[in-house]
Amino acid sequence: MGPLEASALPNVARVLIYSATRDFRHDSIPTAVDALVSHGPAANISFDHTEDQTWFTDDRLQQYDAILFLSNTGEVLDEAGKAAFQRYLDLGGNFVGIHSASDCLRNTTFFQKELGAAFDYHPELQDAIVDVIGPSHPSTSMLPKEWHVRDEMYNFKSDPRSVGAVVILSANESSYTDPGPRKFDQGTPHPTAWFQEHGAGVDSNGTAGRSFYTSLGHLNETWQDDLFMAHVMGGVQWALQSNTTRAFNANGAVGNGTSTPSTTGTNGTASASGGSSR
Repeated sequence: MGPLEASALPNVARVLIYSATRDFRHDSIPTAVDALVSHGPAANISFDHTEDQTWFTDDRLQQYDAILFLSNTGEVLDEAGKAAFQRYLDLGGNFVGIHSASDCLRNTTFFQKELGAAFDYHPELQDAIVDVIGPSHPSTSMLPKEWHVRDEMYNFKSDPRSVGAVVILSANESSYTDPGPRKFDQGTPHPTAWFQEHGAGVDSNGTAGRSFYTSLGHLNETWQDDLFMAHVMGGVQWALQSNTTRAFNANGAVGNGTSTPSTTGTNGTASASGGSSR
């Protein structure tokens, strides 16, 4: 392939999966990582994966078009890592959060805004209906209007709409049992997945990328379900199309501006950390 042909190829978006845990650890994390990595090539995405918080440096993060927090819990970044992540977001980096990503960095204000709302509690795992609401979105366009799932129906400590998020999936509260108690106002309809066109965790003088969050994804079986993976990958691809990173904008300050996939490897320096698997 000559240089002209190579330059005509679309850029490969690079995404870093970060799945470190400090409290409860989901045994579905390896299944989830494998599922994301296997779906990457068809979407022109190269996924790397780590649980090493020392990866959160300016030099490392600037290679990525999005950072994906996967089922994290607890204090998964030190102060240096948080500062690097804040700078990454301020430079137009995109963010994706999945499942218990809403239960980490609980006292880090910019992270909570970037994700949209903090996890409060969930009733027992059970069958439920999740309603597709709001505007058409690439993460929900393939879903039935009433999506039957077996998952945890998260409740949150605030309404993600309060930071500008648009809710696109809503737990149908008549379809499952939740004994509570609820201590916070998460707004109505019940938020289950949402997006932010401009992530709210960015400083006022920063360039905001996109943010997408879904609270689903507890079980191994969920990550083996084609419909769920279409939902997740639709959200990831939407976030990457912010036009604020090098995958789609040659003038971006962060991201991968080449048609070459990652050479880091899908496992990165994946090191188990945090609570025992349950």
